[in-house]
Amino acid sequence: MKGFILAILAIIAVVIVVGGATALHVMNEAGIDNVDSSSVGDIVDKVSNVASSDSSDSSSGGSVIDKASDIVSEEVKFNAQNGEGYYREVTYKDGGFRQYDTETGDLIGSSYDSDQDKLPSME
Repeated sequence: MKGFILAILAIIAVVIVVGGATALHVMNEAGIDNVDSSSVGDIVDKVSNVASSDSSDSSSGGSVIDKASDIVSEEVKFNAQNGEGYYREVTYKDGGFRQYDTETGDLIGSSYDSDQDKLPSME
């Protein structure tokens, strides 16, 4: 199921890139001169940087598909500590885990040292 979702996301990304290139070509053919191809290149570079900036944690080290294959289990649990709500716990091959709020998607717990500064304050 996870592989299927990743394949769908990859297809969507390809459609967006191809659609953007097609739109740029159509706009240039139509004589719309305020589109600069270097600015499109800058946007592609920024998107690539954002995609690769998630490599600071200890479970990363490759493409999105590599990261997804590091996932051992993923389950939704009742937040007994808070007394209400649910969280999603993702366990990785290296034995580490991350916990995400199911409503906001925010990281609320992690066993990785590199994630500790991203967690909400307990004060």
